[in-house]
Amino acid sequence: MGRITDTVKALLIVNVLFFLGSQYTGDYAVKLFALWFPENPNFQLWQIITHMFMHADLGHILFNMFALYMFGSVLEQSLGRERFLFIYFSAGLGAAGLQILFSYFNFNEAYEVYLAAGATPADIQELLLKSAQTNNYYFLNNVAKEYTMSLTHTYIIPMLGASGAIFGVLAAFAILYPNLPLYIMFIPIPIKAKYLIGGYFALNVFSAVTGITVLGPSNTAYWAHIGGAIIGFIVMWYWKKNQFNQNRWN
Repeated sequence: MGRITDTVKALLIVNVLFFLGSQYTGDYAVKLFALWFPENPNFQLWQIITHMFMHADLGHILFNMFALYMFGSVLEQSLGRERFLFIYFSAGLGAAGLQILFSYFNFNEAYEVYLAAGATPADIQELLLKSAQTNNYYFLNNVAKEYTMSLTHTYIIPMLGASGAIFGVLAAFAILYPNLPLYIMFIPIPIKAKYLIGGYFALNVFSAVTGITVLGPSNTAYWAHIGGAIIGFIVMWYWKKNQFNQNRWN
């Protein structure tokens, strides 16, 4: 895939520094830089950007940074630094926006169930604050368990990781080089980028809609992946169609 471009190298370094810093400071870094649900008192506006540089564990950052290394440099060489950064960060923002939208949908649905069961807003707030303080789930006897899980999980689990931005890069790569053959581990034949990346996207859509985890941990923010991919797709499709000499993309 060629050499690492300067912008990708800088993103790799910043992500690693954030990860090492979070390992040293623990929950404080997560509280400050991960993206919390807007109803949670930990939420701050800067987290919309900083959550893209936070990662949960070593496997999380290795997977994202490997994808950035493999596809990001090629994309930057083709588009230039400014356009590459535009896709990267706009995809990250789109990922956060779609994830928050669906989080609100789940939260409000569960909130209404609690009210219908006789809980007051003060009761619900007390339950949420207790859950946030202990990082545990508490239930009302007359409310189905799945609603408490949905309400509390949305409130106390922050979003973190570069996955949304990475999915934007992957989608843009698939638009730019749809027929480029790619090889992945354990599969001995090449797969065109549009099929490999498109298939990965489809698995994330399936998991987001059904709640069934196919790849990754069960708490993966699938709607964030989808949001990032949609932004990367739209931006790259528009640029390829309208702003460049078509021969350059052959």
